[in-house]
Amino acid sequence: MVDFSKKKWEHILIFLIAGTLLILLNILGSRHFYRWDLTEEKRFSISDATKEMLGQLNEQVYVEVYLEGDLPSGFDRMKRSIQEVLDEFNVYSAKPVNYRFVNPDQAQGTVARDEFFQSLINRGIQPIDVFHTRNGNRIQKRIFPGALISLGIGEAGVSLFKGNETARPDERLNQAIEGIEYELASAIAKLASPQLKSIGFITGHGELDSIKIISLQSTLRDSYSIESVNLVTSGNLNGIDVLAILKPEGSFLELEKYKIDQFIMNGGSALFMIDMLKINEDSISSGTLAYPLNHNLSDLLFRYGVRLNQDYIQDMVAGVQPVVVGQAGNQPQITNLPWLYFPIINNFSNHIITRNLNAIRTEYIGSLDTVMAAGILKTPLLFSSQFSRLVTAPVLVSIDQMRQNPDPSKMNKRNIPIAYLLEGKFTSLFKNRFAPAEANKNSFIGDGIDSKIIVIADGEIARNQLADNSGRPLPLGFDQYSGQNFGNLDLLLNAFAYLVEGEGLITARAKEIKIRPLNKVKIQEEKTKWQLINLLLPVVILLGYGFLRYVFRRRKYARF
Repeated sequence: MVDFSKKKWEHILIFLIAGTLLILLNILGSRHFYRWDLTEEKRFSISDATKEMLGQLNEQVYVEVYLEGDLPSGFDRMKRSIQEVLDEFNVYSAKPVNYRFVNPDQAQGTVARDEFFQSLINRGIQPIDVFHTRNGNRIQKRIFPGALISLGIGEAGVSLFKGNETARPDERLNQAIEGIEYELASAIAKLASPQLKSIGFITGHGELDSIKIISLQSTLRDSYSIESVNLVTSGNLNGIDVLAILKPEGSFLELEKYKIDQFIMNGGSALFMIDMLKINEDSISSGTLAYPLNHNLSDLLFRYGVRLNQDYIQDMVAGVQPVVVGQAGNQPQITNLPWLYFPIINNFSNHIITRNLNAIRTEYIGSLDTVMAAGILKTPLLFSSQFSRLVTAPVLVSIDQMRQNPDPSKMNKRNIPIAYLLEGKFTSLFKNRFAPAEANKNSFIGDGIDSKIIVIADGEIARNQLADNSGRPLPLGFDQYSGQNFGNLDLLLNAFAYLVEGEGLITARAKEIKIRPLNKVKIQEEKTKWQLINLLLPVVILLGYGFLRYVFRRRKYARF
């Protein structure tokens, strides 16, 4: 006989033990927070720097994402990724991160909808036009893959569809998804932090300034304090976090070099964008020579680990230049021709500064070599294409070269480096050497603390074009002759962010989400087999389970 009273108390005891364990687990879970991301590339995790920034928020964050409605499948995936990132933000944030998805097409009437679209564009959220098939019909749709972030009294528009425009559509979408965390986190950090880091733009040597870099500086002002620095009149560089030297043409005094050197020895970072040759573009129609510039910076950079060469790179992958090719009556006939001295850089290292960048437009760029510098990590950032060559000074530049087809056999150099990142403890140029007489030698440092330097062999990357018809400045990276947008601005924003933050929020750009496409040929060959397996296997399993259960129950109860 079965003792049912005993079984009853066993069940009650098991229930009480299970309930107690659940209560203890809940108490432990409330005190010890932990999340476990089982994906190979940690796609559902956010960087430590992002967690730290979110943990210091003092106000709630409100996010409006403009991806809602009838979207192509790829942008549905992007929408889910944005939601996953914002959910992670909410988990680690000291204050709630509130978000909602909005359909930009919901405005009633064409006029209201156009006004709403224009307001998003004015906030920096750029639209894209995509085509997708729905119910057998091909549909064109305007999508705003971006978000408006509000924190306190400030707001910022964020464009989330970034990446290399030359990549395949699925690759570019994947690049945009990889960058979601960084774009959102950096916008929140910008709104949350009242203390702005300072960037000092060196002046006094013919550097790019004023309207030539207005696009770059106006964008940087959203995140940094911008100052003009004259090294002769400035007593010291206290309060400056990064020095920017953009395409100087004049020579630096020894005292100026000493101040730059000691700034770097004290842990300051610097961006050098240097042209070693100068050309008079007004004379290229008849032919002109590019002559060397003496900045008096070569020995400084040589000590830090790089050498700027007096040459130009010609590249088969090049931008265009308008050229007069004939006359129609009294009107000149102008056409855009590829110009080998304007390389389009689409060859990057796998570093967070250059990751998922669009192509870079350059003009008259030179090459770099590295030299021995103990303890310095040298990372190349930008390279020429596989079809390029070096032309050493003196370089004859003539517009007739543009009208000739280049000889591919001469373009036999590849991956020529044009930018380097240098990191480590630099040695002063003035160690074991007389300092300038006017220098303050009381605080001299011979062996510096950790610092970072970026050297680029082209200053034109930072210059925005001026519209031919009006003279107004155009956005940095936009080429009015080809109508293309290049990644010049993003490159420099990433460079300054890395120089300022180091291992800060920019580390979120290292996230990599792998594309694992299915084998379409194999799908077509094995389509029927897998359809049958998916249809029949569940039925066979259910029937087998039912038969085994029937046999088991029959044997069990046959004894009674």
